[in-house]
Amino acid sequence: MTAAQEVPLPEPEFGPEFGDVLQEDSLDYAPVAGSVSLARHRAGLLVTEWGRPELSWSAALLVSELGTNALLHGCLRDRLFRVRLALGTRVLRIEVSDPRGERLPAVRVAADEECFGRGLLIVEQVADRWGVAPRTVGKTVWCELCTR
Repeated sequence: MTAAQEVPLPEPEFGPEFGDVLQEDSLDYAPVAGSVSLARHRAGLLVTEWGRPELSWSAALLVSELGTNALLHGCLRDRLFRVRLALGTRVLRIEVSDPRGERLPAVRVAADEECFGRGLLIVEQVADRWGVAPRTVGKTVWCELCTR
């Protein structure tokens, strides 16, 4: 199946802590490095447009970290990854879905000389919660920022 033939993925359900959905956006990206920059920029703009500019920097950073992880560890050639943002009355939820469900993320401590390996540590420090949800094909790594 090529990227052009990709079937839409069902979206994970929100928990009771989310509140009512106020705004929502989802966009698929090609598995190339430039997509992470595009997703990060889009996330910051959307969150600002949604009236939560104080969360835009954190949202952009989290999209960048989760998007980079998807690109490095979860993508397959010609298979898109999805970035979804949803603003609720109590939570901003960020989700990045990729086709590699068998490659689950794990926090690790990178050595000082390593260029990679700190993304989930950043997510853990910036987000209020994060986790992984399985999909029929692939997985969704999500994180949340409390809005109250």
